[in-house]
Amino acid sequence: MRLPGALRVLNEGLAFLLEIAAVVALAWWGFTTGGNVLVDIVLGVGAPVAAMVLWGMFAAPKARFKVALPFVMLVKAAVFGAGALAFHGVGHPALAITFAVVALVNTVLLTMDREARLRAVAE
Repeated sequence: MRLPGALRVLNEGLAFLLEIAAVVALAWWGFTTGGNVLVDIVLGVGAPVAAMVLWGMFAAPKARFKVALPFVMLVKAAVFGAGALAFHGVGHPALAITFAVVALVNTVLLTMDREARLRAVAE
């Protein structure tokens, strides 16, 4: 399924905002979950950095390593799932559910659109 031009651009923009939201949620959770300042700093910096590195290596459009789509989807599920759990962990379960649902729908639409465009180019 190919998305029309404007909808495709909006969906790509939403994907980027969701990626940022996941990183922010992980930082928020990390800085507020530890038992002391050192743990807060390690989690607040480490969790989002780990997500960004994982995303950049395998899930970004210009990822360092080209891997099969199922692995890309696994990485996206891990990062977005961690983001949703982080929102829940800081006391916002409704935001966590909303984030997870929007990320899922966005990722499905994005993947279907990209796959359709790749098929069209190959033909």
